[in-house]
Amino acid sequence: QVQLVESGGGLVQAGGSLRLSCIASGLTFSSYHMGWFRQAPGKEREFVSAISWSGGATSYASSVKGRFTISRDNAKNTVYLQMNSLKPEDTAVYYCAAASSSLPTPQAMADIRGIGYRDWGQGTQVTVSS
Repeated sequence: QVQLVESGGGLVQAGGSLRLSCIASGLTFSSYHMGWFRQAPGKEREFVSAISWSGGATSYASSVKGRFTISRDNAKNTVYLQMNSLKPEDTAVYYCAAASSSLPTPQAMADIRGIGYRDWGQGTQVTVSS
């Protein structure tokens, strides 16, 4: 049974930083691309960032590029999202998701709708106050 457990969310002032973590179990982590998505109240889920199974490829939404950094530690079955210069519009529930490496890397990095991501965590709340 695949489990993805996010942590690290919280309340932060605008301009602050948070580091989200997602620990995976029940899968061969190094064989999965990992993504971060978010959903704000009343809005659709949106893509934030993705990293390939090897860590050699990453992608970012234009709204977070230059502020957020995705990384992974395959030895710890963990993917991270370092979020700097946070803005009130970053307030959302953040979800990590896993996509099999059978999905070609370019496709996984461009999958902004999350269609190829089969497994999802429960989410962690990030609230940025102005």
